[in-house]
Amino acid sequence: MMIARAEALDLLREHCKEEVLIKHSLATGAVMQALAKRLGRDPHRWGIVGLLHDLDYDETRDDPPRHTLRTEEILREQRFEEEIIDAIKAHNAEALSMKREKPLHYAITCADSITGLIVATTLVYPDKRIASVRPSSILKRMKEKGFARGVRRDAIRECEKLGLGLEEFAEMSLKAMQGISDQLGL
Repeated sequence: MMIARAEALDLLREHCKEEVLIKHSLATGAVMQALAKRLGRDPHRWGIVGLLHDLDYDETRDDPPRHTLRTEEILREQRFEEEIIDAIKAHNAEALSMKREKPLHYAITCADSITGLIVATTLVYPDKRIASVRPSSILKRMKEKGFARGVRRDAIRECEKLGLGLEEFAEMSLKAMQGISDQLGL
């Protein structure tokens, strides 16, 4: 089953209570849609994967090997397509002893990670507005290991497995997030 975006947002809000997690999911969904357009894939499908990728995070944050498994249960109950469930699980592949193999797997992994780097970069700007951020600032911060330590730089670099250079991916992701800045509060 392919869910409408409004229904996916309702599902997200039902399971994710923290506004920061909802904003992260919105950002990831926007980046996923941009990636899909760039790669000639279905933006709606990829956007849904981005929106729902952390659906169980409130419940599993302290148990990484369970992260995405509860989401799998929820989505199976809703009769989601296997491709979507598989992709969501793939962004937690290391903890689940899975291997990423498909473009959608790499896309959700790099999209999930770059959103954190972009938000952290935005918050060090004096005006804290994403409109002020430049791709070069993201790339500069990417090299600073002490900056946004929780951001998995290796996961961001999985954009290369999609045939995208880091510079192009950073610019595309930034533009996608700038496009929903009002929803992100940035």
